Amino acid sequence: MSLIQYKYYHSKMKEIFERVKKASKSLAVLSDEQRNEILQAVADAIVSQKERILKANSEDLAKMDKANPLYDRLQLTEKRLEDIAGDMRNVATLPTPLGHITKQKTLPNGLRLCRVSVPFGVIGMIYEARPNVTFDVFSLCFKSGNACVLKGGKDADASNRESVALIHEVLERYGISPDVVALLPATHEATGEMLNAVGYVDLCIPRGGRRLIDFVRDTARIPVIETGAGVVNTYFDKDGDLEMGKKIIYNAKTRRVSVCNALDCLLIHIDRLDSLSSLVEPMAEKNVIIYADEKAFAALDGKYPLLEHATPESFGTEFMDYKLAIKTVTSLDEALEHIDAFGSGHSEAIITKNEQAARRFQAHVDAACVYWNAPTSFTDGAQFDLGAEIGISTQKLGPRGPMALEEITTYKWLIEGEGQVRN
Repeated sequence: MSLIQYKYYHSKMKEIFERVKKASKSLAVLSDEQRNEILQAVADAIVSQKERILKANSEDLAKMDKANPLYDRLQLTEKRLEDIAGDMRNVATLPTPLGHITKQKTLPNGLRLCRVSVPFGVIGMIYEARPNVTFDVFSLCFKSGNACVLKGGKDADASNRESVALIHEVLERYGISPDVVALLPATHEATGEMLNAVGYVDLCIPRGGRRLIDFVRDTARIPVIETGAGVVNTYFDKDGDLEMGKKIIYNAKTRRVSVCNALDCLLIHIDRLDSLSSLVEPMAEKNVIIYADEKAFAALDGKYPLLEHATPESFGTEFMDYKLAIKTVTSLDEALEHIDAFGSGHSEAIITKNEQAARRFQAHVDAACVYWNAPTSFTDGAQFDLGAEIGISTQKLGPRGPMALEEITTYKWLIEGEGQVRN
């Protein structure tokens, strides 16, 4: 891109940011009832006009190899659109996160202080081949009084553009500026412009793989909440229940392999290696490739069809595919050390009948979500009864875990006096 082209592009991006910032102010005058009515109308439009969205999605799918693990994330179906519409309707029924008084007091000098929840203003979202995120982010931002700037990946560009066009049509029908949601071009340059939109974008949330998240964190000049990348482990303890473990491990690994809460590594206590073939047996139906360490390989050799030797790279990898690493450990301490070394702070689980071991696991593991006798596939805003989710935060400063309405609001102090002055 030449200097002249860059200046033109920068000017166009700035115009978009300025329009969204201005439009964000108009959201403050809407009542919660009006927001809910509009969200219900968008949900109705998703279902009634599903064919146009599916047609656009088919254009995106035609450009991607079906063997690509991201294909499942990219694909929209009638059922998935109905679920998206259902999530949006659910968001509309949730209590507003705005106007909550979180603290109030009267000082000795008579000043009355009140801390109240308010929108961030403009939220920027960067995401990859996930067209459902377009609707999820809009619903959460609109309900919480935030405008949003969306930057989707090129793999889902047709789907995203058709989705935003549908949202704009509903907004205009209700007399709302369509600039409260803007979709940027699916280019690297647009990502850079958003990350440098100081004064226009109040918060950026990247949602995708580790490379995207690292780039956003290292490049942004605006505030960022890290989400998404999940290297997920499950520890089958020496006191784990075999039948329960079989169901949990199968669900965590195979429910949807391309999502960030999918299982990547099974840790198994050495005393339970005789149960390993039974634990992983159901995964052969899904053609899950297992990368096993030496002891686990010996336990599975001849008993599991898709077996390979693990390498150092097998551990600490987010597969997003029908692949699973297995590591043998001699104790709970060794399992905890492995998670400390290779986990990403997303979701971790223990399967055991030993409450003392479970409580120690939950106390020690440093992750947003720590499970006992349940699969990590539950790490999801809707599953946590939060409505749709805008992302899953793996950081500690600010929101952590599934982020929904409350997590995309901030607060301000309102102070009332009667002429007091400070000495």
